[in-house]
This record gives sequence, C-alpha cells and structure tokens, in this order.
Amino acid sequence: MIGIPIGLMVSNLTEWWVHKHVLHDAKPDGFWNFHLYEHHANVLRNEGRDPAYEKPWWSSSPRRREVYGLVVMTLPFVALAPVAPFLAGTVVYCSVDYYRKHKRSHLDTAWAREQLPWHWDHHMGPDQHANWCVTRPWADRLRGTRRKYLGTEDEARMLARKERLKAAGLRVAPPPRPTAA
Repeated sequence: MIGIPIGLMVSNLTEWWVHKHVLHDAKPDGFWNFHLYEHHANVLRNEGRDPAYEKPWWSSSPRRREVYGLVVMTLPFVALAPVAPFLAGTVVYCSVDYYRKHKRSHLDTAWAREQLPWHWDHHMGPDQHANWCVTRPWADRLRGTRRKYLGTEDEARMLARKERLKAAGLRVAPPPRPTAA
C-alpha cells in the first residue's frame, strides 16, 4: 500500500516537471509547442476556456498530443503492476484524473477558479511561467513555484482595468501571445 502515496507524489512531481521543462520549454517548431502557442493562446483569448476541449480528443491535434503524452508517461508504470500494483494503479488514476481535471478546467471556468485556483493562476495570472501543477499544487509548493493571483490586488486591478476599457467603449485587446521563458 506504500505504492499509493509514492504514486501520488511521483505523478505530481512528473506533472510539474513535464509542464515546466517539456511543454513550456518547447521549441516553436517542436512537437510539444501546441501547449504554449495554441493552448495558452486560446485560454488567454477566451478568459480561461479552450474551445479545443469542446471536440473529441482525437479530432484535435493539441488534445491528441496531450493524451499521447499521458499514455506514454503512464505505460512504464502499468508494466510494474505485477510487482507494484498499488503504485501502478495510483499512477493510472493520476493520469486519468489529470486529463479529466484539465479538460473540465477549460470548459467550466467557474469550477476551475473554485477547485483549481493554482491552475487558473498559471493561465490567467501575470506569470505564466509559475504554477506548473494542474491536479494538486504539492510540487509547486515544494519547489517554490506557487504564485497566487486569484483574489489578490493584482487580479482586482486587472479586472478593474478591463471594466474601465469596456465602459469607455474600447475593445479589450487580447493579451500578447505567450513566449517561452
């Protein structure tokens, strides 16, 4: 049963590492570039939503790559099932949980703000090169990369600015396209 907490921590640390070092450090013409150049751009343009999640995963290139990455990272642990069934089961659970939560967070933004504020902060906060965890903020806290935005004075200032622009009849320009750190 020790495999359960080990699986939870390995999954969360892997989620943090892959998000930071693979998805955000992707080259503009690389296989993983969809995350920063498509997903982040969609989320910023649509105030937290990503329309790619409205389609079946197989009909969207970014979603296919996300599923592909999760499967590739999970398979080695499935192979350990005969000797470490709790570890393997926990990693499989965490991969499914990641996909389910990530998808819901970009379809139901009210839910995301309430249930995954660290992920909301990653996308909507001023520093998109922090808050790498999606499912649980454990590795961000451990690594010192958790940056709170939701409910802060920074967020209040940004929302007030958007309201002033709208009240003045000005179009709120979409944020600049994210760049790799």
